[in-house]
Amino acid sequence: MATPIFDFNRALNALLYVANRVEKRDIHKIFKILYFADMLHLSQYGRAITGDRYIAMKYGPVPSSIYDMVKIVRGDSWYVMDDLKAFFAVNGKFLEPLRDADISYLSDTDISELDSSIDKYSAFDFGEMTRLSHGSAWQNAWDNPIVDEISVEDILRECDADEAYINFVVESITAQKELSR
Repeated sequence: MATPIFDFNRALNALLYVANRVEKRDIHKIFKILYFADMLHLSQYGRAITGDRYIAMKYGPVPSSIYDMVKIVRGDSWYVMDDLKAFFAVNGKFLEPLRDADISYLSDTDISELDSSIDKYSAFDFGEMTRLSHGSAWQNAWDNPIVDEISVEDILRECDADEAYINFVVESITAQKELSR
């Protein structure tokens, strides 16, 4: 199972980008918009925007490292990164951005897919967002008693990618990891 390469700056700025552009800034909605944007970008360009690992949780996919950032700011994490509090605040289930995204960390295609997901999903309520995010990729991870991570392969299959493209993306991710060592 391939896991994307997490990019802290791109992920933080994707989070801020979405949070600044949705009316109701609940964490669930923001996480699902990021998931759909990552899913579509991965399928179109072979790279996720955030590079985050998505975990199958009861109410849908959750970006693992981005959720850690939220927990740090909220004060219920053992991680300490006080500088994150300069970017956003968390009030209950809502995220309040304290600055806009630095789009120099986001590519034109990142912004395009984020905008597309914001336009398509921001009006949906909690129940509809949960239902929409419970696709086959989420279901396969949810049903797995050992691993709750949603695989890149399953995300691509849900987007109707063929096996040759899936293998290409997995090989690209593996090569990037090897080169970054």
